[in-house]
Amino acid sequence: MRRLFACSVVALALTGAAQAQSEDTFFKGRTLSVNIGFGNTGSYDFYGRLLARHIGRHVPGAPTVIVQNMPGAGSTKLANWMYAVAPKDGTAIGIASQTVALEEVLGASGVQYKAARFNWIGRLTSSGEVMIVSAASGVRTIDDMRRREIVVGTTGAGSPSQGYPMLMNAGANAKFKIVTGYPSSGDVLLALEKGEVEAASGLLSHLTAAHKSWLDEKKVHILLAETVERMAALPDVPAVGELGVTPEDGAMLRLYASTASVGRAFFAPPDMQSARVANLRAAFDAMTKSPEFLADAEKLHADITPMGGAELQKIVAATAQTPSGVVARMKAVMHATEK
Repeated sequence: MRRLFACSVVALALTGAAQAQSEDTFFKGRTLSVNIGFGNTGSYDFYGRLLARHIGRHVPGAPTVIVQNMPGAGSTKLANWMYAVAPKDGTAIGIASQTVALEEVLGASGVQYKAARFNWIGRLTSSGEVMIVSAASGVRTIDDMRRREIVVGTTGAGSPSQGYPMLMNAGANAKFKIVTGYPSSGDVLLALEKGEVEAASGLLSHLTAAHKSWLDEKKVHILLAETVERMAALPDVPAVGELGVTPEDGAMLRLYASTASVGRAFFAPPDMQSARVANLRAAFDAMTKSPEFLADAEKLHADITPMGGAELQKIVAATAQTPSGVVARMKAVMHATEK
Protein backbone atom coordinates (compact mmCIF):
# COMPACT_ATOMS: atom_id res chain seq x y z
CA MET A 1 0.00 0.00 0.00
CA ARG A 2 2.87 2.34 0.86
CA ARG A 3 4.43 1.64 -2.54
CA LEU A 4 1.08 2.22 -4.27
CA PHE A 5 0.61 5.50 -2.42
CA ALA A 6 4.12 6.63 -3.29
CA CYS A 7 3.57 5.78 -6.95
CA SER A 8 0.33 7.77 -6.94
CA VAL A 9 2.08 10.82 -5.49
CA VAL A 10 4.82 10.60 -8.09
CA ALA A 11 2.25 10.22 -10.88
CA LEU A 12 0.34 13.29 -9.72
CA ALA A 13 3.55 15.29 -9.47
CA LEU A 14 4.58 14.26 -12.97
CA THR A 15 1.12 15.12 -14.32
CA GLY A 16 1.29 18.57 -12.74
CA ALA A 17 4.77 19.15 -14.12
CA ALA A 18 3.67 18.01 -17.57
CA GLN A 19 0.69 20.37 -17.49
CA ALA A 20 2.89 23.28 -16.41
CA GLN A 21 5.37 22.48 -19.15
CA SER A 22 2.51 22.24 -21.63
CA GLU A 23 1.29 25.71 -20.68
CA ASP A 24 4.81 27.12 -20.99
CA THR A 25 5.24 25.70 -24.49
CA PHE A 26 1.70 25.62 -25.89
CA PHE A 27 1.97 28.88 -27.83
CA LYS A 28 5.45 28.20 -29.19
CA GLY A 29 5.23 28.16 -32.98
CA ARG A 30 1.52 29.04 -32.90
CA THR A 31 -0.39 32.12 -34.03
CA LEU A 32 -2.50 34.27 -31.71
CA SER A 33 -5.20 36.26 -33.51
CA VAL A 34 -6.52 39.58 -32.20
CA ASN A 35 -10.01 39.94 -33.66
CA ILE A 36 -11.58 43.40 -33.86
CA GLY A 37 -15.32 43.86 -34.20
CA PHE A 38 -15.04 47.02 -36.28
CA GLY A 39 -13.25 48.23 -39.42
CA ASN A 40 -9.60 49.15 -39.59
CA THR A 41 -9.98 52.72 -38.33
CA GLY A 42 -11.34 54.11 -35.09
CA SER A 43 -10.52 53.56 -31.43
CA TYR A 44 -11.34 49.84 -31.19
CA ASP A 45 -8.97 49.12 -34.05
CA PHE A 46 -6.41 51.52 -32.55
CA TYR A 47 -6.34 49.73 -29.19
CA GLY A 48 -6.59 46.31 -30.79
CA ARG A 49 -3.49 46.92 -32.86
CA LEU A 50 -1.66 48.50 -29.93
CA LEU A 51 -2.19 45.31 -27.94
CA ALA A 52 -1.24 43.12 -30.91
CA ARG A 53 2.15 44.82 -31.23
CA HIS A 54 3.13 43.91 -27.67
CA ILE A 55 1.15 40.99 -26.23
CA GLY A 56 3.14 38.26 -28.01
CA ARG A 57 6.32 39.02 -26.03
CA HIS A 58 4.53 38.33 -22.75
CA VAL A 59 2.66 35.12 -23.62
CA PRO A 60 4.64 31.96 -22.75
CA GLY A 61 6.03 30.55 -25.99
CA ALA A 62 6.01 33.96 -27.73
CA PRO A 63 3.40 33.25 -30.43
CA THR A 64 3.15 35.16 -33.69
CA VAL A 65 0.35 37.72 -33.37
CA ILE A 66 -1.93 38.74 -36.22
CA VAL A 67 -4.85 41.18 -36.43
CA GLN A 68 -8.19 40.42 -38.10
CA ASN A 69 -11.02 42.91 -38.54
CA MET A 70 -14.56 41.50 -38.46
CA PRO A 71 -16.97 44.45 -38.69
CA GLY A 72 -20.71 43.98 -38.66
CA ALA A 73 -23.79 44.90 -36.60
CA GLY A 74 -21.89 47.13 -34.20
CA SER A 75 -19.48 44.25 -33.40
CA THR A 76 -22.26 41.70 -32.67
CA LYS A 77 -20.97 39.64 -35.59
CA LEU A 78 -17.56 39.36 -33.92
CA ALA A 79 -19.02 38.58 -30.47
CA ASN A 80 -21.17 35.78 -31.92
CA TRP A 81 -18.15 34.35 -33.75
CA MET A 82 -15.99 34.46 -30.63
CA TYR A 83 -18.71 32.68 -28.67
CA ALA A 84 -19.53 29.84 -31.06
CA VAL A 85 -16.82 29.50 -33.70
CA ALA A 86 -13.43 30.81 -32.51
CA PRO A 87 -10.96 28.21 -31.22
CA LYS A 88 -11.26 27.69 -27.46
CA ASP A 89 -7.58 27.03 -26.89
CA GLY A 90 -6.47 30.62 -26.27
CA THR A 91 -5.28 31.33 -29.80
CA ALA A 92 -8.09 33.84 -30.44
CA ILE A 93 -8.97 36.94 -28.43
CA GLY A 94 -11.37 39.69 -29.40
CA ILE A 95 -12.41 43.27 -28.76
CA ALA A 96 -16.07 44.24 -29.21
CA SER A 97 -18.30 47.15 -28.29
CA GLN A 98 -18.20 48.21 -24.65
CA THR A 99 -21.98 47.58 -24.61
CA VAL A 100 -21.62 43.89 -25.48
CA ALA A 101 -23.00 42.70 -22.11
CA LEU A 102 -25.81 45.26 -22.05
CA GLU A 103 -26.94 44.32 -25.56
CA GLU A 104 -27.42 40.75 -24.35
CA VAL A 105 -29.48 41.89 -21.33
CA LEU A 106 -31.66 43.98 -23.62
CA GLY A 107 -32.28 41.06 -25.96
CA ALA A 108 -30.86 43.02 -28.90
CA SER A 109 -31.47 41.62 -32.36
CA GLY A 110 -28.80 39.15 -33.52
CA VAL A 111 -27.19 38.51 -30.13
CA GLN A 112 -26.25 34.83 -29.84
CA TYR A 113 -23.72 34.96 -26.99
CA LYS A 114 -23.56 35.09 -23.20
CA ALA A 115 -21.17 37.89 -22.29
CA ALA A 116 -20.46 36.60 -18.78
CA ARG A 117 -19.31 33.25 -20.22
CA PHE A 118 -16.55 34.92 -22.19
CA ASN A 119 -13.17 34.79 -20.47
CA TRP A 120 -12.33 38.45 -19.99
CA ILE A 121 -8.61 39.11 -20.33
CA GLY A 122 -8.24 42.79 -19.51
CA ARG A 123 -9.05 46.40 -20.36
CA LEU A 124 -6.62 48.90 -21.84
CA THR A 125 -8.68 52.01 -21.18
CA SER A 126 -12.04 53.09 -19.86
CA SER A 127 -14.19 54.93 -22.35
CA GLY A 128 -13.95 58.71 -22.28
CA GLU A 129 -16.13 59.16 -25.35
CA VAL A 130 -17.63 62.44 -26.49
CA MET A 131 -20.01 63.52 -29.22
CA ILE A 132 -18.74 66.21 -31.56
CA VAL A 133 -20.71 68.33 -34.02
CA SER A 134 -19.38 70.17 -37.04
CA ALA A 135 -19.05 73.95 -36.86
CA ALA A 136 -21.08 74.14 -40.07
CA SER A 137 -24.06 72.59 -38.28
CA GLY A 138 -24.46 75.61 -36.05
CA VAL A 139 -25.20 73.31 -33.10
CA ARG A 140 -23.52 74.42 -29.89
CA THR A 141 -25.69 73.51 -26.91
CA ILE A 142 -28.03 70.87 -25.53
CA ASP A 143 -30.90 73.27 -26.28
CA ASP A 144 -29.81 73.24 -29.94
CA MET A 145 -29.83 69.42 -29.82
CA ARG A 146 -33.42 69.53 -28.66
CA ARG A 147 -34.50 72.23 -31.07
CA ARG A 148 -33.40 70.97 -34.48
CA GLU A 149 -32.62 67.72 -36.27
CA ILE A 150 -28.96 66.68 -36.24
CA VAL A 151 -27.65 64.03 -38.66
CA VAL A 152 -25.38 61.67 -36.74
CA GLY A 153 -23.26 58.88 -38.23
CA THR A 154 -23.02 55.50 -36.46
CA THR A 155 -21.43 52.08 -36.84
CA GLY A 156 -24.68 50.17 -36.32
CA ALA A 157 -26.94 48.64 -33.71
CA GLY A 158 -24.99 47.37 -30.73
CA SER A 159 -22.47 50.22 -30.82
CA PRO A 160 -22.50 53.22 -28.47
CA SER A 161 -22.34 55.52 -31.50
CA GLN A 162 -25.92 54.45 -32.28
CA GLY A 163 -27.10 53.66 -28.76
CA TYR A 164 -26.47 57.13 -27.35
CA PRO A 165 -28.40 59.16 -29.95
CA MET A 166 -31.20 56.58 -29.96
CA LEU A 167 -31.64 56.74 -26.19
CA MET A 168 -31.24 60.52 -26.04
CA ASN A 169 -34.01 60.90 -28.61
CA ALA A 170 -36.25 58.94 -26.25
CA GLY A 171 -35.01 60.16 -22.87
CA ALA A 172 -33.56 63.62 -23.41
CA ASN A 173 -35.84 65.08 -26.12
CA ALA A 174 -32.99 65.11 -28.64
CA LYS A 175 -33.68 65.18 -32.38
CA PHE A 176 -30.95 63.01 -33.87
CA LYS A 177 -31.41 61.57 -37.34
CA ILE A 178 -29.37 58.37 -37.25
CA VAL A 179 -27.38 57.28 -40.31
CA THR A 180 -26.02 53.79 -39.75
CA GLY A 181 -23.76 51.26 -41.44
CA TYR A 182 -20.29 52.81 -41.24
CA PRO A 183 -17.63 50.09 -40.62
CA SER A 184 -15.80 52.03 -37.90
CA SER A 185 -15.77 55.29 -35.97
CA GLY A 186 -12.94 56.41 -38.22
CA ASP A 187 -15.25 56.12 -41.22
CA VAL A 188 -17.88 58.17 -39.37
CA LEU A 189 -15.30 60.89 -38.68
CA LEU A 190 -14.37 60.89 -42.37
CA ALA A 191 -18.08 61.31 -43.20
CA LEU A 192 -18.20 64.23 -40.77
CA GLU A 193 -15.21 65.83 -42.47
CA LYS A 194 -16.90 65.43 -45.88
CA GLY A 195 -20.14 66.94 -44.62
CA GLU A 196 -22.16 63.71 -45.02
CA VAL A 197 -23.12 63.86 -41.33
CA GLU A 198 -23.12 66.60 -38.72
CA ALA A 199 -22.24 64.65 -35.58
CA ALA A 200 -20.07 61.71 -34.53
CA SER A 201 -18.80 60.00 -31.39
CA GLY A 202 -15.28 58.99 -30.42
CA LEU A 203 -12.77 58.68 -27.60
CA LEU A 204 -11.61 62.12 -26.48
CA SER A 205 -8.01 60.87 -26.32
CA HIS A 206 -8.25 59.52 -29.88
CA LEU A 207 -9.77 62.74 -31.18
CA THR A 208 -7.14 64.93 -29.55
CA ALA A 209 -4.39 62.69 -30.95
CA ALA A 210 -5.69 62.09 -34.48
CA HIS A 211 -7.78 65.21 -35.09
CA LYS A 212 -6.33 67.85 -32.80
CA SER A 213 -6.46 70.45 -35.59
CA TRP A 214 -10.25 70.09 -35.77
CA LEU A 215 -10.52 71.19 -32.15
CA ASP A 216 -7.78 73.83 -32.35
CA GLU A 217 -9.27 75.41 -35.46
CA LYS A 218 -12.83 75.07 -34.09
CA LYS A 219 -13.97 72.96 -37.04
CA VAL A 220 -15.89 70.85 -34.52
CA HIS A 221 -17.50 71.49 -31.15
CA ILE A 222 -17.75 68.99 -28.27
CA LEU A 223 -21.48 68.78 -27.60
CA LEU A 224 -21.55 66.27 -24.73
CA ALA A 225 -19.62 63.64 -22.80
CA GLU A 226 -20.95 60.10 -23.17
CA THR A 227 -20.38 59.38 -19.50
CA VAL A 228 -22.39 59.19 -16.27
CA GLU A 229 -20.76 62.33 -14.82
CA ARG A 230 -18.90 65.22 -16.41
CA MET A 231 -15.34 64.47 -17.44
CA ALA A 232 -12.61 66.15 -15.40
CA ALA A 233 -10.98 67.35 -18.62
CA LEU A 234 -14.27 68.89 -19.81
CA PRO A 235 -16.00 70.37 -16.75
CA ASP A 236 -18.22 72.67 -18.85
CA VAL A 237 -19.47 69.93 -21.18
CA PRO A 238 -22.75 68.23 -20.12
CA ALA A 239 -22.70 64.46 -19.51
CA VAL A 240 -25.30 62.06 -20.87
CA GLY A 241 -26.04 60.94 -17.31
CA GLU A 242 -27.51 64.33 -16.40
CA LEU A 243 -29.82 64.76 -19.42
CA GLY A 244 -32.84 62.60 -18.59
CA VAL A 245 -36.20 64.36 -18.79
CA THR A 246 -37.71 62.15 -16.06
CA PRO A 247 -36.04 60.15 -13.25
CA GLU A 248 -36.72 56.97 -15.26
CA ASP A 249 -35.10 58.51 -18.33
CA GLY A 250 -32.10 59.53 -16.23
CA ALA A 251 -31.69 55.99 -14.87
CA MET A 252 -31.82 54.60 -18.40
CA LEU A 253 -29.19 57.02 -19.71
CA ARG A 254 -26.91 56.46 -16.72
CA LEU A 255 -27.12 52.69 -17.18
CA TYR A 256 -26.03 52.99 -20.78
CA ALA A 257 -23.25 55.43 -19.91
CA SER A 258 -21.98 53.07 -17.20
CA THR A 259 -20.66 50.76 -19.95
CA ALA A 260 -17.75 53.19 -20.18
CA SER A 261 -16.11 51.16 -17.38
CA VAL A 262 -15.76 48.24 -19.82
CA GLY A 263 -14.17 50.54 -22.39
CA ARG A 264 -11.67 48.97 -24.75
CA ALA A 265 -11.52 45.47 -23.32
CA PHE A 266 -10.38 42.08 -24.60
CA PHE A 267 -11.93 38.65 -24.11
CA ALA A 268 -11.44 35.04 -25.12
CA PRO A 269 -14.08 32.41 -25.95
CA PRO A 270 -15.94 30.45 -23.24
CA ASP A 271 -15.06 26.92 -22.07
CA MET A 272 -11.31 27.41 -21.96
CA GLN A 273 -8.82 25.72 -19.63
CA SER A 274 -8.42 27.85 -16.51
CA ALA A 275 -4.63 27.69 -16.76
CA ARG A 276 -4.75 29.06 -20.31
CA VAL A 277 -6.99 31.93 -19.22
CA ALA A 278 -4.65 32.68 -16.31
CA ASN A 279 -1.68 32.79 -18.68
CA LEU A 280 -3.41 35.23 -21.02
CA ARG A 281 -4.46 37.46 -18.12
CA ALA A 282 -0.93 37.41 -16.70
CA ALA A 283 0.49 38.26 -20.12
CA PHE A 284 -1.94 41.18 -20.45
CA ASP A 285 -1.04 42.52 -17.01
CA ALA A 286 2.69 42.21 -17.70
CA MET A 287 2.28 43.95 -21.06
CA THR A 288 0.53 46.98 -19.55
CA LYS A 289 3.45 47.45 -17.15
CA SER A 290 6.23 46.94 -19.71
CA PRO A 291 8.40 49.92 -20.70
CA GLU A 292 8.05 49.11 -24.42
CA PHE A 293 4.26 49.15 -24.29
CA LEU A 294 4.07 52.30 -22.18
CA ALA A 295 6.52 54.12 -24.45
CA ASP A 296 4.49 53.15 -27.53
CA ALA A 297 1.26 54.29 -25.86
CA GLU A 298 2.81 57.61 -24.88
CA LYS A 299 4.11 58.18 -28.39
CA LEU A 300 0.61 57.60 -29.76
CA HIS A 301 -1.04 59.73 -27.06
CA ALA A 302 -3.08 56.69 -26.06
CA ASP A 303 -4.98 56.94 -22.80
CA ILE A 304 -4.14 53.85 -20.70
CA THR A 305 -6.24 52.99 -17.63
CA PRO A 306 -5.82 49.21 -17.43
CA MET A 307 -8.00 46.76 -15.55
CA GLY A 308 -7.27 43.09 -14.95
CA GLY A 309 -9.41 40.30 -16.34
CA ALA A 310 -10.81 39.05 -13.01
CA GLU A 311 -12.17 42.49 -12.06
CA LEU A 312 -13.52 43.02 -15.56
CA GLN A 313 -15.27 39.64 -15.40
CA LYS A 314 -17.17 40.82 -12.30
CA ILE A 315 -18.29 44.05 -13.99
CA VAL A 316 -19.64 42.15 -17.00
CA ALA A 317 -21.42 39.63 -14.75
CA ALA A 318 -23.01 42.46 -12.74
CA THR A 319 -24.71 43.81 -15.85
CA ALA A 320 -27.06 40.83 -15.69
CA GLN A 321 -28.31 42.19 -12.34
CA THR A 322 -29.64 45.41 -13.88
CA PRO A 323 -33.02 46.38 -12.31
CA SER A 324 -35.87 45.00 -14.39
CA GLY A 325 -37.66 48.36 -14.63
CA VAL A 326 -34.67 50.06 -16.22
CA VAL A 327 -34.20 47.14 -18.61
CA ALA A 328 -37.87 47.25 -19.59
CA ARG A 329 -37.72 51.00 -20.31
CA MET A 330 -34.62 50.63 -22.45
CA LYS A 331 -36.06 47.62 -24.29
CA ALA A 332 -39.17 49.60 -25.12
CA VAL A 333 -37.02 52.36 -26.62
CA MET A 334 -34.90 49.94 -28.63
CA HIS A 335 -37.85 47.97 -29.99
CA ALA A 336 -39.82 51.09 -30.88
CA THR A 337 -36.81 52.40 -32.79
CA GLU A 338 -36.34 49.09 -34.64
CA LYS A 339 -39.97 49.27 -35.82
